[in-house]
Amino acid sequence: MLYWALVCLIIAVVAGVLGFGGVAGAAAGIAKVLFFVFIIFLIVSLVMNAMKGRGP
Repeated sequence: MLYWALVCLIIAVVAGVLGFGGVAGAAAGIAKVLFFVFIIFLIVSLVMNAMKGRGP
C-alpha cells in the first residue's frame, strides 16, 4: 500500500510540474489517504505484535 501512495505522490508531482492542476490535486489526495491508511495499519501491526509477545 505504501508503494501505491508513493506512485500517486510521484504522479501528483509530475502533473503539478506540467501544469495539470486537477490531476495533481486528485493524485495528491489519493496519496495522502493511502499514506495515512498505511500508517494506521503499521500502528495496529505494532500493537498486535507487542500484545502477542506477552504471556497470560
